[in-house]
Amino acid sequence: METVEPWLRGTHGDVAVVQRAVVHALQLAREDVLRWCGPLQPDEVERKPYGLPSVGFQLRHIARSLDRLMTYAEGAQLSAAQLDALQREAAASGDAVEECVAAVDHTLERVTRIQPDTLDAMRVVGRDRLPTTVAGLLIHVAEHTQRHVGQAITTAKLALALRDG
Repeated sequence: METVEPWLRGTHGDVAVVQRAVVHALQLAREDVLRWCGPLQPDEVERKPYGLPSVGFQLRHIARSLDRLMTYAEGAQLSAAQLDALQREAAASGDAVEECVAAVDHTLERVTRIQPDTLDAMRVVGRDRLPTTVAGLLIHVAEHTQRHVGQAITTAKLALALRDG
């Protein structure tokens, strides 16, 4: 684990600036998930301390929302499988840390394939076809992921504190 945050490492100079910012945010999210959620036992990942959403829910939500948001950014609408996965985010399934890390890795590839000249292209989101742009979606990928990683970290810290008594 690096001690300097990704945006200060001087990396990805070959990636356009908007995409580079998203890449750095996703790299930091990946590192934080592994650092804070990786040490949890499977039952701790799904625990809901003090009624908070579980770490597992947060990580599944990150993974699956990344796929949905990038689908919209790429100009497509959600598939039946994506809508089904959305309905199952709260249900414990598999290794949530692994699912999240794999989704971040896949999203990193997808983000870097976005052409800079498409950032202002219009996109629509959801059944209501709410208007946005490719850039708006990419920025939301970064901030939404960071928000839920923060929630996962807080819940993971509570789970670890409860383990230690």
